[in-house]
Amino acid sequence: MTSAVKRLLITPGEPAGIGPDITVQLAQQSFPAELVVIADPLLLSSRAKSLGLPLNIVECDLHAAPEPNLSGTIKIIPQLLNTAVTSGKLNPANSEYVLRTLKTAADLCIKNQANGIVTGPVHKGVMNDAGISFSGHTEFFAEYCEVPQTVMLFVVNELKVALVTTHLPLSAVSQAITREKLQAVLAVLNTELKRQFHLSSPLILVCGLNPHAGENGYLGREEIDTVIPLLNELRAQGYQLEGPLPADTIFTQPYLERADAVLAMYHDQALPLVKYLGFGSAVNVTLGLPFVRTSVDHGTALDIAGSVKADAGSMVAAVRLAMKLA
Repeated sequence: MTSAVKRLLITPGEPAGIGPDITVQLAQQSFPAELVVIADPLLLSSRAKSLGLPLNIVECDLHAAPEPNLSGTIKIIPQLLNTAVTSGKLNPANSEYVLRTLKTAADLCIKNQANGIVTGPVHKGVMNDAGISFSGHTEFFAEYCEVPQTVMLFVVNELKVALVTTHLPLSAVSQAITREKLQAVLAVLNTELKRQFHLSSPLILVCGLNPHAGENGYLGREEIDTVIPLLNELRAQGYQLEGPLPADTIFTQPYLERADAVLAMYHDQALPLVKYLGFGSAVNVTLGLPFVRTSVDHGTALDIAGSVKADAGSMVAAVRLAMKLA
């Protein structure tokens, strides 16, 4: 799309969680982009009533030029729930509805009818209980768009942390850190830091897999056998890389103040720090897709769904970053 006003699609995620709540809260603000929710309009109006917030729902005309979002109003592409929703209570019958919203959003971006997607939290457990193999948004969009490699990146203020592996059991991580995997991830990360974040020669710090980055093989050989040889090859090709560095020191200020991004080897090597620094304001970005995709940094919070306790801070941050990247 060439319009100066960008059109961003919002998928609230699990209907029994706080996704609809933070979507309604989001609609209370004005934005210089058109926000279009793909959801059941009755779900949003019901949740707005529960929260005591005004909400004017207008069906989106995809053929019209995008318009800035006005406070108290949200545009919508209707997708009907499979069954009625009770806040806080999962129902596998609505998992197909969640999947449908994601497919609709991806299709519209692929057709160049929207500039990006901002996703609310899904519940992987109930999706799989419904017979849908679903390990996360990142993996779903990669498969749906037939992209061979995507990268999960978390943005907290100026800190950018990417992952080599995502939703894997810890016992499977070592075998997943192959030369081919690491090379593919670094290629996407390096390219997208240049393309989306406009960094001409990004400096990427690479974590070791083992404590103390293996300590010369004493605490593991993955660094010696896989990571170091590949990093040396990529440096010769012009990549700006440092590492492998111990994960317990790579996130200290002397390293971070000169780095453009950090590449962690597995999910919980990075996410505890990311959420400590910016829970409620961090943004999850999927690199390597044919469109912009950002997401909240939290889960469905079933225990507070339908109350006034949910905080839309991460959703607002995800929208603002999507606007910037788009």
